[in-house]
Amino acid sequence: MAVQTTRGQKWLWWLLLAFGVILAIIAGVALWAYQRLDGNISTDHAAARALGEEEGERPEGADEARNILVIGHDFGSGTGNARSDTVLLLHLSADGRRADAVHVPRDIVVDIPACRTEDGGHSEATTAQFNWAFQFGGAACTIRTFEGMSGIRVDHHLVIGFEGFADVVDAVGGVEVELEEAERDPNVGHDLPAGRHRLDGEQALAYVRARVFVGDGSDLNRLARQQEFLGRLYQRVTDERTVTDPTRLYPVLKAVTSAITADAGLDSLDELYALAKDLRAVPDGAFGFRTVPTVPHPTEANRLRLDERVAGRLFAAIRQDRELPPAP
Repeated sequence: MAVQTTRGQKWLWWLLLAFGVILAIIAGVALWAYQRLDGNISTDHAAARALGEEEGERPEGADEARNILVIGHDFGSGTGNARSDTVLLLHLSADGRRADAVHVPRDIVVDIPACRTEDGGHSEATTAQFNWAFQFGGAACTIRTFEGMSGIRVDHHLVIGFEGFADVVDAVGGVEVELEEAERDPNVGHDLPAGRHRLDGEQALAYVRARVFVGDGSDLNRLARQQEFLGRLYQRVTDERTVTDPTRLYPVLKAVTSAITADAGLDSLDELYALAKDLRAVPDGAFGFRTVPTVPHPTEANRLRLDERVAGRLFAAIRQDRELPPAP
């Protein structure tokens, strides 16, 4: 059985925002606008070259099933580095009757291979938390780290920049949140009193980045905040007043498409629209939602390691294009 959607699984809405926004385009956007929006999407040539060099070390893929890694990256998280704090695997079954979205926690300590760097050199293989892979070698390094951890072949990937996320928030006129108590995280510039607020893009970016001084300070707590906020953003984007008003819709579409970098198989509106159609064709209740099973790391505080037994069953089901096993 597919797991029912909960408020804690709304991160998928950000994925659907990146894909599903294309559905609005076919309602009558002029050809010139379509071409301009299509040109906003960047092609990840660097990842293609790096992955091609390591083809012999990558796992074999399934015949018809598709695995798409969606990477949310952030250049301004307060670390001074580009890291992938949100990574999601989208698996579409070969028969098109099932889809699974699997979140990969950023704090899993894993083996990161030597990866090609921007300057043409290579980083050293190391053991570190999962989100560091993007810093070392971009999307290709994140993909290879995930493949090494799971044995799952990644067929396509999308990188979504969080700076573009701020532009989307501004394009819809802000998003409301309500705080039960004041929140402040000086690491990311988040400082709001208790009460209801309509956040602009800059404020929203600080809100979803906040971690250390908010809630229990955990990455899982931050993930829940992001999921909640992105659900609200999705509602604003798909509001009838936005979808039916070209003056509101075009800035949203521009912000979304400008935030996307994809491999050569998903770097156009036509290809993203085809994927959106496939997602929409999945029957109700056949979307599975899961997080890679982990346990606390035995020696590193505030870090995780794979729950090898449970995660192994999850990864095997995806590799074999089978229904996911029940969550523990």
